[in-house]
Amino acid sequence: MTERILVLDFGSQVTQLIARRIREAGVYCEILPFNVTARAIEAFDPRAIVLSGGPASVPANASPRAPDAVFRLGVPVLGICYGQMAMVQQLGGAVESSDHREFGRAFVDVAEDCRLFDGVWSTGSREQVWMSHGDRVIRMPPGFRVVASSEGAPFAAIADDTRRYYGLMFHPEVVHTPHGARLIVNFARAVAGCSGTWTMAAFRAEAIERIRRQVGAGRVICGLSGGVDSSVAAVLIHEAIGDQLVCVFVDTGLLREGEADEVVSVFRHHYNIPLVHADARADFLGALDGVTDPEAKRRAIGKTFIDIFEIEANRVGGADFLAQGTLYPDVIESVSATGGPSVTIKSHHNVGGLPERMRLKLVEPLCELFKDEVRALGLELGLPERLVRRHPFPGPGLAIRVPGAITEDRLAILRKADAIFIEELRAAGLYDAVWQAFAVLLPVRTVGVMGDARTYESVCALRAVTSTDGMTADYATLPHEFLGRVATRIVNEVRGINRIVYDVTSKPPGTIEWE
Repeated sequence: MTERILVLDFGSQVTQLIARRIREAGVYCEILPFNVTARAIEAFDPRAIVLSGGPASVPANASPRAPDAVFRLGVPVLGICYGQMAMVQQLGGAVESSDHREFGRAFVDVAEDCRLFDGVWSTGSREQVWMSHGDRVIRMPPGFRVVASSEGAPFAAIADDTRRYYGLMFHPEVVHTPHGARLIVNFARAVAGCSGTWTMAAFRAEAIERIRRQVGAGRVICGLSGGVDSSVAAVLIHEAIGDQLVCVFVDTGLLREGEADEVVSVFRHHYNIPLVHADARADFLGALDGVTDPEAKRRAIGKTFIDIFEIEANRVGGADFLAQGTLYPDVIESVSATGGPSVTIKSHHNVGGLPERMRLKLVEPLCELFKDEVRALGLELGLPERLVRRHPFPGPGLAIRVPGAITEDRLAILRKADAIFIEELRAAGLYDAVWQAFAVLLPVRTVGVMGDARTYESVCALRAVTSTDGMTADYATLPHEFLGRVATRIVNEVRGINRIVYDVTSKPPGTIEWE
């Protein structure tokens, strides 16, 4: 890849959105921490650099700064929120803490044109943006001019077209800045001069070559969960090295209805990928017997998975590499938390690590991609759209959607209820409109009357959320008629449930899953 943009992260919770917007413009980019070395920046060879927002205060002692190399490379620089203020301070301007903070929706008045605004904003217009700052610029560095201002930020947007340096006090990467994504496209394409030709087809070709170089004549074993990530990784690796790949599918008995059969059918019969199907349902039920604490469930599932996987890997014999469906957000979180790559099996949400004695090197062909890009790659590879568009599913599976004790009967009840919910979402054309939807079998029983008889059965909760970034979520406002139809079907068709509730809570960053 010759066209690359570097995002330096100062700790903003939405830094990943900056990278997503740049990639949506057809330009490859990566995120590195703000304190990365000058040598690493030069080795990356960026066409442009973006300085993200962050929680620190620029006037505070020891607050983060961008490496000096950023301003020595002669490439365009875009500073966003904290990134703008750090750039201003480092280039000779001044920043102060302000009594007039701006958080949330605000409006900026465009005072002058600049290359960043071309075709998006015009002089004299008033534009909605999203602010999140307590400090503000009070003096610009030499060479800059004000191009937009707000009530609380007189230097809301500044520009130095000669050096191609731009600063925005607001966040263009979030959807609450309506034309913000187009400003980022302008920076990547018009300012940085990138052609915007990075596509999934191009990534596919590059990834296949990388896999071949890395693996050589070695053998790869892939822990196939049936989810989107491991499925796409497996098909991509198989396209690169053929029968040097063996997939191990550990059937935990905790999957959604029909998923185990679908995995075997797609990979063994459609793609003709060597597949080991390990039916370990009894092992997992035994490990979960009497376990009610959610974290204890995760640990029990993780340990059992690793034990079964190791047994099957030894039976296959001779593997040199372990393939994982690690995604770019996993890499970012892993590096920021530990300073190095993850050593756990990603498809089971980091609940268990491989024994050191297995000595397998990692192949992670998706580690540069976000979730939506993985889906696009899956379609590029010809995977069934139904599988590629499938909602996210937690590694521990239905075990954390059955609070309390796990039994085969309770799993069967939940599986049927969940299947009805998903079937009705598809029939109503609502499945792709929500990011994730599922049923939960609550550890609560209620008295009801069905016909002329009393019942004492379980309560089922339905959950559907919308999300644009996989980081935050809000409940989906599903039609009452639809919910009524689903509730009627579940109560009538699933023996063991007599009441349905719909969960309408929202989720802050990092808590998408309802557990």
